Formats: sequence, structure tokens, C-alpha cells
Amino acid sequence: MTVSDIEPDETVDSRGAACPGPLMDLIGALRNAEDGAVVRLLSDNEQSLTDVPEWAEEAGNELLETEELEDHYAFYVRKT
Repeated sequence: MTVSDIEPDETVDSRGAACPGPLMDLIGALRNAEDGAVVRLLSDNEQSLTDVPEWAEEAGNELLETEELEDHYAFYVRKT
């Protein structure tokens, strides 16, 4: 699966937020999402590179892809 194949159901833009803001925003979006929904998190906080994968595994959600863009990251997480 590549990023171009992933159609997020919702995008959460947390660029500029300090840790753990981006992760909290992602958790909130997934809490309200339907099972199987994909949420894209935009974050420019490097801590998200470890926080998001660790949380997704612990919470039982699926991190589909992490995309490194010019000035931020995009995380695609499926609610399971």
C-alpha cells in the first residue's frame, strides 16, 4: 500500500502543536471515528515519529503509513 492508495476519512492538522498535542488530537479524532475509518494526522513535531507508532500499537489501531513531507509528517492510522 502506498500513500496515494490511502483515502483518509478525516484529516487532523496539528502542525505547530507541542507534544503531546498531536497525539491527543489523533486520539480524539479516532475516538469519534467509525471502525475501519482512516485518520490522517499532520504534525511537524518530531516526537510524533515515536509517539504515534507506539500508541497505535498499544491501542490496537493500525498505522498504515508515515509520510515525510517537506516541513511536516503525515501519519495514516486506521481505527480497528
